[in-house]
Amino acid sequence: MNLSFFIAKRYLISKKSHNAINIVSAVSVVGICIGTMALIVVLSAFNGLSELVKSLYNSFNSDIQITLKQGKTFHFDEATSQQLKQLKGVKYYVEVLEENALLKYNEQQCLATIRGVSDNYAEMSHFDTLVHDGKFILKNGAESMTVIGKGIDYLLNINPNDQLTSLSVYAPKRGVSSSINPEDAFNKKNIFVSGVFSINDDFDYKYALVPIDFARDVLEYKNEVSAIELGLEPGVNSSLIEEQVKNLLGGTFVVKDKYEQNELLFKTLKSEKLWTFMILVFIMIVATFNVIGSLTMLIIEKKKDIAVLWNMGADLTLIRKIFLIEGIMITLIGVFSGLLMGTLLCLGQQHFSWIKFNESFVVSAYPVKMLGTDFLVVFAVVVCIGLLAAWYPVRLFTRRYFIAEKSMQ
Repeated sequence: MNLSFFIAKRYLISKKSHNAINIVSAVSVVGICIGTMALIVVLSAFNGLSELVKSLYNSFNSDIQITLKQGKTFHFDEATSQQLKQLKGVKYYVEVLEENALLKYNEQQCLATIRGVSDNYAEMSHFDTLVHDGKFILKNGAESMTVIGKGIDYLLNINPNDQLTSLSVYAPKRGVSSSINPEDAFNKKNIFVSGVFSINDDFDYKYALVPIDFARDVLEYKNEVSAIELGLEPGVNSSLIEEQVKNLLGGTFVVKDKYEQNELLFKTLKSEKLWTFMILVFIMIVATFNVIGSLTMLIIEKKKDIAVLWNMGADLTLIRKIFLIEGIMITLIGVFSGLLMGTLLCLGQQHFSWIKFNESFVVSAYPVKMLGTDFLVVFAVVVCIGLLAAWYPVRLFTRRYFIAEKSMQ
């Protein structure tokens, strides 16, 4: 066994003459353990929350979205539509038409955006998983139906199970500038509500999903759309498809993948995780000050042992290695204990749902997702901090000790 490691291990587990050194060493281990555990738990919680937000937005946003660079609506000829559908990796082709409208239910009314979608929208987006009241039904035979956001449901006090009272949709008539009777300036169509979805307030208070033929009828459009959304096969490189679509359509259209559609959101999630990690690392640095104190007290206590080793022929490097290994062992015990405790807490949350959300939220418990990269980064960062915390007192005090010894000789 390596001599420096053997002596360091003995120093670590043996009882010191001053009980304070044992206490400071134990506090060092506990501090590193708690700091490491906090890093793992917080990063895993951020991962879970990020995945939840991404899944919610991905259910609303498609893999590829095509919109007009200038203007509101457009229409692809049959040849262009077929070229898009036949691109390798494209599985779904969905037409979307969006426009603001006035919704009225009994005596309640509010402004909203009706989002007309084609029949395969639910199959592409799995939007039905977001419906918490009623069902995702846009077509009941020949009858059109709508799925509204939770916020609109709250404003209008709608009961999706009431199939006797319909929702009235008012949209301005195209080309009509003024009228003596205000109602003559609007198209009106009635539609029954089949379900209520919940994502977040940005969507819940804004959107009502309807069949695209209903939207075209009330908005007085024929074949126009405001966007084309493409769903891709699993595992397909979306960047490659995006470039192919851009080359096909030219510079008249804006083509975005699902991350570009919510670029600010995803950048915010990454920056929040980064800053939280940096704050916890700073706390970890403060916690490792105990390692400096522990090694300093140990070096002072072991002056006689250092003198004996020196007289037996040990050099400065060997003695420094002893106390450096001591600090690394304290750090490693704390790190592995923290990683284990953080893993157990995350597994407990995943399986037992200790921290729950209220019943109206889209998930019942706080989501947690552990990533191997987080474990590696935390381990590397904490070990580096521990190594620096051990190196400083070992180098400083052993140097002072040997300078003092040489001056006495």
